[in-house]
Amino acid sequence: MFGFSDKVIYPEAAPYEKQLAILREKLAQAEALLVGAGAGLSTAAGLSYGGARFQKYFADFAKKYGIHDMYTGGVYPFPSPEVYWAWWSRHIYFNRYVDAPSDVYPTLRHLVEDKDYFVLTTNVDHQFQRSGFDKRRLFYTQGDYGLLQSVQPEVARTYDNREMVEAMLEAQGFVRGADGIFDVPSSGKLKMVVPKELVPVCPDDGRAMMVSVRCDGRFVEDEGWHAAQARYKAFLAAHEEDAILYLELGVGLNTPVIIKYPFWYYTKVNPNAFYASINLGGASCASSIRKRSLCIEADIGKVLHDLARTDAHLVKGDVTA
Repeated sequence: MFGFSDKVIYPEAAPYEKQLAILREKLAQAEALLVGAGAGLSTAAGLSYGGARFQKYFADFAKKYGIHDMYTGGVYPFPSPEVYWAWWSRHIYFNRYVDAPSDVYPTLRHLVEDKDYFVLTTNVDHQFQRSGFDKRRLFYTQGDYGLLQSVQPEVARTYDNREMVEAMLEAQGFVRGADGIFDVPSSGKLKMVVPKELVPVCPDDGRAMMVSVRCDGRFVEDEGWHAAQARYKAFLAAHEEDAILYLELGVGLNTPVIIKYPFWYYTKVNPNAFYASINLGGASCASSIRKRSLCIEADIGKVLHDLARTDAHLVKGDVTA
């Protein structure tokens, strides 16, 4: 996607306050904004896949199966569909149907809502829409925890799963609170299996179902997926020569061809574009766009909150990249 002569570089960081001022100015000056969001953004919002959150909802699975976090649990070969869906109903619900613990996503929305923006994300947790982002300005390339599909799809269709998931939680002993959100019962006792009749079956072909996320070649790109892709392509075409800011948040090197490499390429071919990466684990850029890039090694939540903070001493135009 970007020239093979380019090198991936990790620029020496300027003082944080200077980087923040540059990014603030680039946001103000941008005619359009394309946000690229990876797993690091949700982690910064508190949706961690390990630690206390994992122990709260999956301590029984950890003890019985030796699973250490939600990532490994997501690929564990459970012994039956009933156990598989006990795990996955929890995994889906507590990462898709509850708000992130912090206000990182609402803060980001506040920063972009007055811009001509679009969001490209590999996250499947629906936090952008839960935080009030315009659905028509989002492209979830890798799917959505809130959708199911056939394990062997012949028809490109997906199905909302909330009712099914909540029924599975109730069957395991989770309790719905006054706020409508399910939680672990006070006894802490949960079943690690769901009744056979709650195991989802595809109405299209009568086969077993799976979460509609891109984990292998079976992922369904349904009508909604293609419509979002078309809107994304239209946004790119409309701003290919504009002063656009490509803002990358928490994107690693797991699937760089979806966000990172395209953003570098779009910046390279458009002299009016600027690229900014915020990633505590390693912000980088292509060598060819170094002069039009900003790589901030900092917590995404801190950077977004600092950007949103009113700074009466900042004089627009007094900082240059």
